Amino acid sequence: MTKLAPMTPLSPHPLSRIRIGSAPDSWGVWFPDDPRQVPWRRFLDEVAEAGYEWIELGPYGYLPTDPARLTEETARRGLKVSAGTVFTGLHHGEAVWERTWAHVAENAGLARAMGAGHLVVIPSFWRDDRTGEVLEDRELTAAQWRDLARLTERLGAEVRDRFGLRVVVHPHADTHIDSEANVARFLDATDPDLVALCLDTGHYAYCGGDSVRLIETYGERIGYLHLKQVDPEVLAQVVAEGTPFGPAVARGVMCEPPAGVPALEPVLAAAQALDVDLFAIVEQDMYPCAPDKPFPIAARTRRFLRSCGA
Repeated sequence: MTKLAPMTPLSPHPLSRIRIGSAPDSWGVWFPDDPRQVPWRRFLDEVAEAGYEWIELGPYGYLPTDPARLTEETARRGLKVSAGTVFTGLHHGEAVWERTWAHVAENAGLARAMGAGHLVVIPSFWRDDRTGEVLEDRELTAAQWRDLARLTERLGAEVRDRFGLRVVVHPHADTHIDSEANVARFLDATDPDLVALCLDTGHYAYCGGDSVRLIETYGERIGYLHLKQVDPEVLAQVVAEGTPFGPAVARGVMCEPPAGVPALEPVLAAAQALDVDLFAIVEQDMYPCAPDKPFPIAARTRRFLRSCGA
């Protein structure tokens, strides 16, 4: 009688360099204070219950800004902070530097006090994300591109030297750093030692980009990940209609994985192949949403990511 070898369990390769987290954004939080958003205590309770250990701060002022209080609130739920987030309009040049730095410094100070290592920097919108009002030209001039690159490098150096954080710039729909061409132009114009990228898989797909190709091409620049997917049918509609990002989100353009694109398994595999430690923070835009909607989605998403090996 032939003895059969034991069956090897069919399981994905562990993504040992990827640390999974979530963010207030996945609970429909876009603003420091809004009656349509879940209260911050409920967010902290539910993100922990859903199985996440790492969180971002979200919009400054949504979570408590006193480090001692926030440390107490996160610690008793077993949570740790990976990053803070700021919006900047550095393509406007030196005229906005002081105002920008004041905003950055308060966010970076809280992030550092909470033990975070990153500051996510999102470019300002060229049109209002709620009303669709066009605020400025969709395309930057050559001079504006130079200001954007130069001042982002300055920001990266200042944030590193003063707060010990790494700046990771987040390509975003309805901003000037959006498409494959614009992301490549920005990366080629900035110093890798000062500026890294927060690759948001949903926003990059929204703007026509291929996340796996970006990781394989600019792997040394990938410093952080945001995980989300887009519904391709809704995306085709909002692109055809010229819908601003905010109303597109309200129509469900960002969807629960694994129902949308890009497929997250190859993205995570490409990130793992970089052989560096990376945060991968789930960020499913859902503003506005019913208060009972986020938690079950967050729990299912965590289970899905575990099935991917994360």
